[in-house]
Amino acid sequence: MVVESSQKNGPETDHHDSSASLVEDRVLAAWHVWLSALATDPEAALSAALVYEALEGDGRTLWLDALDQDAPMINVPKVAIYAPLLAVETEPSRRARIQAALDADEKGCAARVEGRALRGTAAQGDCILALVLPLYLDFVQVLACRVEPMSGFLWVRHDPILRDGEAPCTGTELEGVVLEETPLKPVIEELAHAVLAHRRSGQPLPEALHGFVDLFAPSFEDHA
Repeated sequence: MVVESSQKNGPETDHHDSSASLVEDRVLAAWHVWLSALATDPEAALSAALVYEALEGDGRTLWLDALDQDAPMINVPKVAIYAPLLAVETEPSRRARIQAALDADEKGCAARVEGRALRGTAAQGDCILALVLPLYLDFVQVLACRVEPMSGFLWVRHDPILRDGEAPCTGTELEGVVLEETPLKPVIEELAHAVLAHRRSGQPLPEALHGFVDLFAPSFEDHA
């Protein structure tokens, strides 16, 4: 009965299988295009990090399994595909798996942009400071702050991933203050003192600063 039924419905089954295969091919092609975009589109890279972060452990493992199969077919540095995942992954074995994929990719060793700092002083005497820090390829993250020397931070903004060409540079204006590029170390030290002033005022540190505390910590020790 099963054989007869299969033979009877053979043409219809073949058509169904062909249609399903076509859909799968289109989905796979779209997936590959999206993976390729991670090398050039910061919104796609940020989206990948957020979607991956929202997955449960099994879903993340399936994502990495898919990359094992498909990443070799994508002609972009593998750092573009894996770095957004590494930024949000905390489970040791999956982090090791992602890092191993990055370590195996020679293209991931391409030179990155240098970090830079910008500064501008407002008429009121407070200042706006910005750090543009390299991530991978030509992607950067930007930390911008408005600082009052005696009380700390008036506001803090963090852009987790931008193209370097879209990040602040000399001549960029924030809240009416024109920024100019300045040496990186003095700005980090100024931010470190702002962190200290903010804490002394009894205020909690802005959430956007939490990922940068280690960057400022050495300056505390240098000026203790």
